[in-house]
Parts: sequence; C-alpha cells; structure tokens
Amino acid sequence: MTATSSRTPSTTDVDWWRSAVVYQVYVRSFADSNGDGVGDLRGIRERLPYLRDLGVDALWLTPFYRSPMIDGGYDVADYRDVDPIFGNLADFDEMITEAHALGLRLIVDVVPNHSSDAHPWFVEALAAAPGSAERERYMFHDGKGDNGELPPNDWESIFGGPAWTRVPDGQWYLHLFDPAQPDLNWRNPEVRAEFEDVLRFWLDRGVDGFRIDVAHGMIKQEGLPDVGRTSADGSPQIELLGRGRLPYFDQDEVHDIYRAWRPILDSYPGGRMAVAEAWAETPQRLARYIGPDELHQAFNFDFLDATWSADSFHKVIDTALAESTIVGAPTTWVLSNHDKHRHVTRYGDGPVGLRRARAAALLMLALPGCAYLYQGEELGLPEVLDLPDELRQDPAFLRTGQTRDGCRVPLPWSGELPPYGFGPAGCELSWLPAPTTWANLSVAAQTGDPASTLELYRAALRIRRSHPALVDGPTTDTGTDALAWLTTEPEVLAFSRAATPDAPALVCVVNFGDAPVRVADHGNLILASEPLDESSGQPMLPVDAAAWFERP
Repeated sequence: MTATSSRTPSTTDVDWWRSAVVYQVYVRSFADSNGDGVGDLRGIRERLPYLRDLGVDALWLTPFYRSPMIDGGYDVADYRDVDPIFGNLADFDEMITEAHALGLRLIVDVVPNHSSDAHPWFVEALAAAPGSAERERYMFHDGKGDNGELPPNDWESIFGGPAWTRVPDGQWYLHLFDPAQPDLNWRNPEVRAEFEDVLRFWLDRGVDGFRIDVAHGMIKQEGLPDVGRTSADGSPQIELLGRGRLPYFDQDEVHDIYRAWRPILDSYPGGRMAVAEAWAETPQRLARYIGPDELHQAFNFDFLDATWSADSFHKVIDTALAESTIVGAPTTWVLSNHDKHRHVTRYGDGPVGLRRARAAALLMLALPGCAYLYQGEELGLPEVLDLPDELRQDPAFLRTGQTRDGCRVPLPWSGELPPYGFGPAGCELSWLPAPTTWANLSVAAQTGDPASTLELYRAALRIRRSHPALVDGPTTDTGTDALAWLTTEPEVLAFSRAATPDAPALVCVVNFGDAPVRVADHGNLILASEPLDESSGQPMLPVDAAAWFERP
C-alpha cells in the first residue's frame, strides 16, 4: 500500500521541518530524462510521484548551478542559473511547481564558503592587481620567505595537500578544498550582500529551505595563524574536524552571518528553513548554530558515525536529545549522504550489512525530530567499491586516493541490465557504471515485495506519518523527555514514545547482540525489519533486527 493523495504544502505550517523526512537527491545520479547519462531536473520531475508514494515530506537537491563540475557542482560559477547538463531555470520552475502540487517541499544547496575558479569574480581577481577590490572578495595573501615563495601558513586542504595556490604575480589564494574552489572573504560586505541576494533569488522561486554547505567555514581567524600540525609530520589537520579547534573553522563571527540570514527566511511565508552542514569541537558549540535568530537545524553526524553497538547508538541519541533541549529545536538524524560510504557497507556489507541497515532505518525513523534519507538507501544499495580509477571523478581521489564516487552511482529503476532504467528506454549511458548485480535492487524489482527494503521504508514512513506517538507537532517535546528508555538485555536498545500518557505508545526495539531476544512484553507488532522467530512458542527478535510495537 502506498499513499496516493496530494498533500499540497500549507503556507501556515511553519513548523513542518521539525519532524519532516527529507530525501536527498544527488542530482546527477537520480534520473536522466534526455539520455546523456547524467541525471537532470526533468528526470527529477518525472520521478516525483515515486517520492510522494515513498512517503517523504521534502527533497533536498545537491547543487545544480552552472559549474565546471570539478567537485560535482560544489564549485559554483553562477549561483543564479542552472547548469545546462541539468536543464534550465524553466525546468526548475516546472519541477518545484509539480513538487508542491504533490505535497513535497524543496530544499536546495547553497555553497557560500567558496566559489568556482570559473566564477566571474575570481576571473576578475586573477586579472586584477594585489590589493585591488576584486581580490578582496577572496582570500589572497602574500607568502612567506625571502621572495614570498612559501605559503602564508600551514593550512591544509580537506581534499589533501596544501590549502594555498600561488598565482603568477606571486600572491597566494586560499582553497580549503580543491584549487578550483577558492575561498571567499566573508569579512567583505560585498560578499555578504551577494549571498543575501542569492537567497532571495531562490526564495522568490519558491524553495522551502537551504542546506548550507560548509556552514562552519566562512570566517577565518584574524592573522591566519598556523595550526601547528600537518600531514607531513603524521598529524593531518582533518583529524581535528569536529574534535578540536581549527583557525579556519567554527569562528565566532560566522554566527553574525546567520543572524543576518534568518530575517530573510522569516520574511517569506510557509516556514522557510535552513539546515547547516557544520562541524564543531563540542556539542555546545554546534548548538550555537541553531536558534530563533540563526538556523533551524544542523546535521547530527555523530549518528552517522555511530558504530554497530547498543552502547554507541545509546550515547549518540542521548547526546543529540540533550542538545535539542539546549536549543529548543529538534535534532536531525542521518545514516548516509553523498560524502560517506553507504551504511549497508559501513555495517559489514553483504547480507549482514543489509540486515543492520534495515534495522537502523527503523531505529532512526522512530526517533523524535527530522530524518534525512540519502537516495538509494530505501533500496538497500551498498557502496560500489570497485569502480575503475579512470572513471572516478571525485577530486579527493586525485589528491589523497580517498573517494566518494561509490555512493554516487546512479539509481537502479528497472530492468535486468545496467543502467537499470536510469535514462530513457533503450539508453545505455550512465556517468558512473552500476554493478551488474543490482537488478534485484531496482525500484521495479522491489515494488510489491513485502520482504524488500523499499517496502519496509514505505511501511515505516506511512506509520511515521500516521501514528500519534510519532507525529511531532510544533509543541511536541523533542528533547531528553521525548522518549523513555526501557530496561533490556545487554546489546539491546528499546524505547517508547507516546504523545500523551493516555495515548497508545510506540515501542522500538533493536537487537545488536548475537542471539535472538524475547519481545512478547512490548505489545502488538506493527513492523519489523526481519520476521520474528516464533519457533520457541514466543516471539523472538532476531540478531541485527529492529521492530516496532504498539501498546496501550
């Protein structure tokens, strides 16, 4: 059973984001409408009914702006236009109109830390002299050494190697990512005004929110001090990300930017929101990004990084709910995204990884707050680990050997052979090749199969939307009192949620152990990631499985 009725977003439902399920669309890998092997906006539009029937509330699009595509579109050359490989602005307008008609909201990526080196501003900066207004839009600095032949400091790129590149006149420019992604100077009022206008441009076109890329990175510490550790001495700076202070991340002044953005969002109807991709050294510093005068949400990457154990997930959930209490806003939950190996593979790959991924999905979707799904996780897709090196396009692979391409392989929609209906009928093009073993993982193959991962997600999302214990309203507690932990055997997590003391409760049980566990006392079974074992005369939850129960 799938939902089929339209549910046009209400302009008065300003708190929709508090408990939404948001589906991340990696645009170039979702659906190809014209047969060139690259996903596009028309392809997304054609597949919107699939997302409605899946049961999500919103979709988040990765960058589709004009770009040389050095970093999959996160190197933006024009923030107000669509790259021709994805379509045009008319395609965008038609897509968002259709999404809203189907009851789906739309979140788009904004990339404010850096632009492309093909952006007109950077082209002008290279042509201008040191100290010019054009160079003040970026982070140009003189080097060290007798002739400025050394970088201004020891900062490293997130993609590996130095974070500075020298230009012919001798100055250096900062790029915390690829050299094709020069960092903007956010102490320049012109940069701030430009991005405020970019936000309004897309808000005027009807977008419901923004995912802010590298939201912690726009302000660099005055004086550009050395970090004092480098990959050359065996201590890569990236190891401090989310664990320690870096002079180029999470500076206090970054919050001034979001305090200027929030009134812009609030000036539009319908609960326009923003979610930060932010890393900070403590939960308290991360919480500062969220609040009535800043952003609505920040991604909870600790949940994604949790190891497969009851203790790990218990600690992560408790910490996240405590943070929610601090800021008065619900947390976000995410298991995979376009930058990480898919969780089927992280949890062990093969049948074990898939069982655990299905269980993790029920755990996540039973928690209070907002859940973000990454395209293909509802199909149980694994990471593709054997892509030929010559086909990889991730700039991090070229600099460090690490790659994110394996989670970006185009989705399998139907058919027996790659690319499994990714493009029009008969099209064999796909910008990355899908494995020959994915026929049974396609949308068509899994639809209607009650044992499939797709139908498990559809059922879970249908229950999440309708069960009173899981429907978070604008005043619903989503902090530390939002769920009650239950006493269980070691390596088992169980908690209950209830809207009121008199309402039916939903109990979620996850078995992380190495033996089945008795679940007869938890109520009536609603949904399980694996069939319960009743061979002993009483229901037992298998290893690496989760189940939802209802009790009065």
